[in-house]
Amino acid sequence: MSVSPVSTAVPSASAVSVPTQADLLDFVRRTAADAELIDSLPLDPEGRTWVRLEGPGGSEAWLIGWPPGTGTGWHDHAESVGAFLTASGELKENSLAARLPTDGWKTLELTEDVDRERRLSAGQGRAFGRHHVHEVLNESTEHHAISVHAYYPPLPQIRRYSRSGPILRLEQVERPEDWQ
Repeated sequence: MSVSPVSTAVPSASAVSVPTQADLLDFVRRTAADAELIDSLPLDPEGRTWVRLEGPGGSEAWLIGWPPGTGTGWHDHAESVGAFLTASGELKENSLAARLPTDGWKTLELTEDVDRERRLSAGQGRAFGRHHVHEVLNESTEHHAISVHAYYPPLPQIRRYSRSGPILRLEQVERPEDWQ
């Protein structure tokens, strides 16, 4: 699916302060409250849809539509901090409450106490730090969900993982050119 990006003029880097996790969370809250924008996202029954947005302070932002039963798989956002908020429907986030080594491993055995689960209904969201490993799911069998996401700095890469019980395996490293 091809959707034209939403963009506005960006101030020079010297005039922009680096957005914090709180700034990104505030941005996704305000954006999710824009009913006209949320309603404008084309929804596909087969796969996720997205529109790139202009985030604060040069951050990368996305409006994402989630058909029933879809998810991201386990991943992280490398050196970027971020925030996301459910604008409509409900999303589930499974995450790891542990700092993983950033390089030099392919397989890790996780301890029992690292799993976290959050259910985020419309209007609920969260911010997260660098190297936050999670998966986001729309577990509904009938309803789409829509969410707003923001990251700073713009995503340099995404590391994708597979998980089988306590075993987490690094499967792939994606770079922005892979998403075009």
